Amino acid sequence: MKVTVGEHTFYATFAENPSADEFQELLSQGAITVEMQDYGGFEKVGSLDTELTRTDERITTEPGDVILYQGDQITIYYGTNTWNFTRLAKIDDPEGLKEKLGSGTIQATFSLE
Repeated sequence: MKVTVGEHTFYATFAENPSADEFQELLSQGAITVEMQDYGGFEKVGSLDTELTRTDERITTEPGDVILYQGDQITIYYGTNTWNFTRLAKIDDPEGLKEKLGSGTIQATFSLE
């Protein structure tokens, strides 16, 4: 998967679960752009405008995790948090992710290569 934020492009590997498969199928129909805001000082979050199947498990996120939250929100973590989440993907090289994502509201485009 490719995630584009401004001039930065990140590549991510899909997780192995039904939710990630469903997200990949959704992206096969075209790219999705999500308006995302900072939340809690450790993530960017935005609405998917659709609901995906949840396969929540208690995990501690790491920078680069792409997480489904409450079935209809997508998050990109640049910090850590422990909660019941569904991992959709992991950015392959999260170095400097917080700075590259920037502060405030951003537009993130998720697509398949």
